[in-house]
Parts: sequence; structure tokens; C-alpha cells
Amino acid sequence: MLSRELIDKLARTPQSQVLLYALGLTLLRLVLFPYLMRTLPHLRSGSYKVARFFNEAADSIVYASILIFFVIRPFVFQTFTIPSGSMVPTLLVGDFIGINKAVYRYTNPQRFDTVVFRPPVRATMANQVDEAGNVNVDFIKRLIGLPGDVVELRQGELFINGKRFDQPWVHLMRNVPGSLELYEDLPPEIAAGVPKASFKLVRRSDELIPLNYDEFDVNASQNVMARPNGIPPYSIAEDYSIADPAEGLRLKESPAQPIPPGHYLFMGDNRLNSFDGRGWGLVERSAIVGRAEFIWWPLSRIGRIQRN
Repeated sequence: MLSRELIDKLARTPQSQVLLYALGLTLLRLVLFPYLMRTLPHLRSGSYKVARFFNEAADSIVYASILIFFVIRPFVFQTFTIPSGSMVPTLLVGDFIGINKAVYRYTNPQRFDTVVFRPPVRATMANQVDEAGNVNVDFIKRLIGLPGDVVELRQGELFINGKRFDQPWVHLMRNVPGSLELYEDLPPEIAAGVPKASFKLVRRSDELIPLNYDEFDVNASQNVMARPNGIPPYSIAEDYSIADPAEGLRLKESPAQPIPPGHYLFMGDNRLNSFDGRGWGLVERSAIVGRAEFIWWPLSRIGRIQRN
């Protein structure tokens, strides 16, 4: 079985590198071709068979590379492995999934799709951005807000355009050594302590920012103080944190803003363990890679991915 790291590396092979390999193999074929053509039929054994094998192998690899890396991967289908627990239990760490990259070329993303996308820089770590400032990692989350939607979380409950929506795919979980525990499976007195923050998009000066708040604080980067269980209900990108309580109160009381055209809001199913659009904001349409369709490995988890 190929390792997750190897599959990820192959899936992300730059097209320029693939093209160089293809050119190298094509040159090999050009070198072998005269020899293969000049060899008389009764002498076609030994070194001729070896040369023919390399020629045919190079031919197959070149055409397969062009088909996979220049047609299928950019426009049709790609594999992806789940690197974190932000979508647990819908997707588990190490799941291998198939991504439909063609669907959003002729349709728009739909609410509650599970989507792979390129995140904004503020959502990434230092090793996920190259020297030119380009993000070199993909995220997978559930699409919650479409352009024009007014999305709010009110103590964990989802409201879109004022209408409450059930979230059957959301599970509140807590980390325990070596695993994750569903709060639903815990005793009621423990489950009652689940922190449930509220969320909305608000306008600060000329910028639209995500706002997370509860009875203790508003967009606090270190928001564990004064909490009975010490569990923060949200995470905030550094440039969206609010240190001034007066500003936090003003924004908390300001109206929720709609998602602007060409932008989308994503959240993880594992809400207490997902750094997502609640913390770093919106994703542009051009950054969307494709829709996650199914899990193809491990065998015990093969199946389509729940959409709603």
C-alpha cells in the first residue's frame, strides 16, 4: 500500500516537472527509434528486446502522464488524503477520497457540499506557504454560506438568512489521549459543558471580518480565561483578533453582513476542533478545487460522502 505522503507527493507533482520527465522519455525514444528500425527481423532478440521494452515503456509513461497530469488531474478527478480531524466523523485522518474537479466547471458549489479548496494565507502555517507567498496546501471543509447569504451561529445553532438549519453532520468532540470522544456519548453533566460560541460576519472599517463571541469575550486570540472547563469554543486568525473590549462590544452589537459575490464560507464538521471560516474568513470562488465525492480507502470506509 502506498503511503499517504507518497500519494500526496504524486498528486501534487508540478506540471512543469511532469513535462520535463515526458521530454526526457521522448528523447530516449528518439535515441532508440533508429536502432529499432534498422534491426533486421531475424536479429530482433537480446538487446533489441531490451531496447523495445524501454521504448514501449517510455511511450506508455509519456501518454499516461499527459492524460493524467494535463487532462484528468487539472480538469476531472484527483485523489486527496485527509490530514487532520477537522471533519471528524464524516472524514477521518488518513481517509483517501476522490475529488470531482469537473462539477464546478459547469455548476456552482451548493450549500453543504464537502469541498476541497486553497485557503487564504491567514489560514495557513508558515510551512504551507512558499517563498513567493503562494499557498501550497489544500483544505477540505463543508460549504455553509453562499454568496448573498447572511450566516450566523447563535450559541452553536446555524441560521442562514434568518432560518434555522439542522446540522446532522456536525458532532461536538473533545480530544482525549489517542482519540476523539463525541460529546453525545458522554454523561449529560459533561456534555452540558460544551462551549457554544456565536458567529457572524461584520464590517470593521472597510473590511468584512468573521466575529466569534460568547459571554466571555469577542474574537479573543487567547480565550480560555474565566471558562469553567478551560475549553475555547473558537480560534481566530491573528489579524482578526480584537484586544479592545469596547471595539468588541460595538462589533458584537452590529448587524450580520451578507457574504459578498464570488465568496464562500466553510466550516468543519468537528466544530470544536476545526480552524475554519469562523476564524479566517471567506474563500474566493477561484480558490475552490472540487467536490469530495467518496472515500476509496480504507476498505472499511468505502462509500459516498454525506452532503446533507
